[in-house]
Amino acid sequence: MFRLATISDQSPDGRLALVSRCGNRAAFSEQFLTLQSALDRWEKALIEFAHIAEAMERDNGAIEVRQLEDAMLLAPLPRAWQWLDGSAYTTHAALMDRAYGIATVDLGRPLMYQGMSHHFCSPTEDIVFVDEEHGIDFEGEVGVIVDYVPMGTSAADALGHIRLIVQINDWSLRKLGAEEMKTGFGWVQAKPACSVAPFAISPEYLGEAWANGRVQATLEVDRDGAEFGRAACAPMAYGFHELIAHAARTRDLCAGTIIGSGTVSNSDYANVGSSCIAERRAIEMIEHGRPSTEFLHDGEIVAMTLVCPDGSRPCGSLRQRVSVWPRTVGS
Repeated sequence: MFRLATISDQSPDGRLALVSRCGNRAAFSEQFLTLQSALDRWEKALIEFAHIAEAMERDNGAIEVRQLEDAMLLAPLPRAWQWLDGSAYTTHAALMDRAYGIATVDLGRPLMYQGMSHHFCSPTEDIVFVDEEHGIDFEGEVGVIVDYVPMGTSAADALGHIRLIVQINDWSLRKLGAEEMKTGFGWVQAKPACSVAPFAISPEYLGEAWANGRVQATLEVDRDGAEFGRAACAPMAYGFHELIAHAARTRDLCAGTIIGSGTVSNSDYANVGSSCIAERRAIEMIEHGRPSTEFLHDGEIVAMTLVCPDGSRPCGSLRQRVSVWPRTVGS
């Protein structure tokens, strides 16, 4: 079991490193310079990871170990061949549909869309948006990274293709999203680059907090220092193995495909809060007839952390400031 990070080295894909259990030390992989290269040859990568982890624990000078700083860390996979986001939390879907009067059809299979994958934002960088009027929102999720998944892989077999677990903020522009949904073509402008917490972890790293293709942990979400959500990640209608099987129904999935859970949401939202603003606004519409929670403004800070039952934070944390382009006269 291990944690991986990608260190900034001025290249688009950064440099792959294995992270110590304490989370503040790292050693570079010499055979696999990027996470994508490791995913392409995973069995060989595991052998090197084991050697690096042993040397780090011994701390006998056999390998170079560096101190980690937040500013060094990129997203674990700074760019990927594919990003597929599911919608596995029925409470979130039901609230949104009820608030906006949408009559959805249950097809008996997961919902999923293909998003932007050529860039994932680092854990602490400012996130730049064009206009507050677009309805800037965060979406707290968990996700998995797979190796090569052949077309037609079953859900049972898909579990064996999950190589890493990540924590994601799927930024959304809600007002643009409402417009794009009406076209029937899906999202483009409404879905900018996602952010990913600094550490990608092997499923074994979670121990009992990984079960039935689900992460048994809580996603803590704060908005400008105030608690916003503390939803449990486990109650997915479809586990990640089922999401993978759905995605691979008619095509292969390349190594390095990232699959998201969708916005983490619980039926007891009155107690645990929400993982996105749109859901809270939907609850307000249902209960009071109109929303009162505003979307994000320039300068606000969004923080997210996956917390396991033992109190550990295996993926590290996201902490990012919203930065809106300065407007010009007449814009």
